[in-house]
Amino acid sequence: MIPADKLDALLTRVAELEYRMTQNPDPETYVRLARDYAELEPLAARITALRKAEAELAGVEAMLTDPAADAEMRELAEIERDDLRERVEALAQAVRIGFLPKDVADDRNVILEVRAGTGGDEAALFAGDLFRMYQRYAQLKGWKVEILSASEGEVGGFKEVIASVAGDQVFARLKFESGVHRVQRVPETESGGRIHTSAATVAVLPQAEDVDVQINDADLRIDTFRASGAGGQHVNTTDSAVRITHMPTGIVVAVQDERSQHKNKAKALQLLRARIFDEERARLASERTEARRLQVGSGDRSERIRTYNFPQGRITDHRINLTLYKIAAIMDGDMDELLGALAAEYQADLLAELAEQQ
Repeated sequence: MIPADKLDALLTRVAELEYRMTQNPDPETYVRLARDYAELEPLAARITALRKAEAELAGVEAMLTDPAADAEMRELAEIERDDLRERVEALAQAVRIGFLPKDVADDRNVILEVRAGTGGDEAALFAGDLFRMYQRYAQLKGWKVEILSASEGEVGGFKEVIASVAGDQVFARLKFESGVHRVQRVPETESGGRIHTSAATVAVLPQAEDVDVQINDADLRIDTFRASGAGGQHVNTTDSAVRITHMPTGIVVAVQDERSQHKNKAKALQLLRARIFDEERARLASERTEARRLQVGSGDRSERIRTYNFPQGRITDHRINLTLYKIAAIMDGDMDELLGALAAEYQADLLAELAEQQ
């Protein structure tokens, strides 16, 4: 359990924030205080509820040791004791979770990248299906999706599609989606009814803010070219497409969806910042978890994380050995059960690490 003095310190901090907010601080200070209060108050409420439940449990246990208590009172106290023990354990777990280290990127919007892998046209169609799945999930969550760059497949879907996703807790919900997604199904073009296997790669990058990544203009090589699309669609007669190379890291991004070179450049810089930020996060995460890698949170994009088996109607996430027989619903955006299980496993792994350190 978290040490009592640490719980006391958090309760004191929340009370201090609450008091300072009533002392008419200037608007900037008030916003900062309110933000800190909003972050800490839910955990303070859990601690208060835990201590109340612990006091009630102590009272019931004292009653059970009281020789003056009659048999009926003891029977009722035993029932209440069992309920209170369960409540105390649940609240204690909630408090432990509240003290887990926060991923500072959880509140960020993301850059979502989906690319067709092995499997030719079928892989491109699957990449399109995956992107639609994320679009539908975003719609259900009230998030906004904006395509930054797209290369369509010859028969549909995408060879590559890159989009920004904006909303509440986007990275927190989608961060475990990075990796190789494999599909097993009978393609529409398959006359013999044989099952084909193909794959697509997903990358979820937290969007960087200016304070996260400082980009020196001298480190950039910016090239412009004429946009083009599958089948001659979206062809532009001006050099509006933009390719930016970040010389220190060798990262290259290209955006051609807008007809305005200025807008394409802005989107390319947004994408570049996200990729630089992601590389730095990956480097720091590698250093922190060198001794022990978290099972779910590695984000290794070469790792096969999930299989979508359409003939059997199942989706299997290989990292947590979870199989759900609701492939149609998930592909239509009903992802909460799947994503929730991944988050819970990651949380359990962090709690195990915390227990080892205490």
